[in-house]
Amino acid sequence: MRIDIISAVPNLLDSFFNHSILQRAQEKGIVQIVVHDLRQYGLGKYKQIDDYAFGGGAGMVLKVEPIVNCITQLQQARSYDELIYLTPDGETLNQSTANTLSLQKNLLLLCGHYKGVDERIRTHLITKEVSIGDYVLSGGELGAAVLADAVIRLIPGVLNDETSALTDSFQDDLLAPPVYTRPENYKGWTVPEVLLSGDHQKIAAWRLEQAIEKTKVRRPDLAKKLDLE
Repeated sequence: MRIDIISAVPNLLDSFFNHSILQRAQEKGIVQIVVHDLRQYGLGKYKQIDDYAFGGGAGMVLKVEPIVNCITQLQQARSYDELIYLTPDGETLNQSTANTLSLQKNLLLLCGHYKGVDERIRTHLITKEVSIGDYVLSGGELGAAVLADAVIRLIPGVLNDETSALTDSFQDDLLAPPVYTRPENYKGWTVPEVLLSGDHQKIAAWRLEQAIEKTKVRRPDLAKKLDLE
């Protein structure tokens, strides 16, 4: 998979993609992440990428020309399965969306900044709009990083144990059950005996029971969806 990210402040993404699982995924050649500086496509002597909004109001808007020029150049090299704009008013990112996107070959992510992008970009170029929550950030870079992480970890070979992603919260609309590790007893805080039994059938049943109860308590909306009430 290749993920291209267009950003007005690309340096914000450097650390996120150069450590841990995402770094190893790139080193293995499983995924390629390329961040593009929108200002390289800016206009005039000062590489302008933003301007005031028509009709007045506070805040600047990312201009249409630099974004179109950047996207056009990228599309000359490859075809993208989705052109995704990270925006608070997009569809809320969930595990189902991450699963679907993980099956694609090329994704292009556009990070908003300031008051967002010229609406004509959204109308004529963007194929999908995604939000990571009902709140506003200074830019779409964190949203792009979250989306990329959620997608990349699902690609075969990224995680050492490929079954790990399949047991994450929300894969089956249930929250993940509690997990424990050594020591078995820490200051009287003990691990449930069933997990020490070696009986994989009982352990699986316990985990499912715990996942159901946890979902009922913490996410009654999901419990209702699954008819767990």
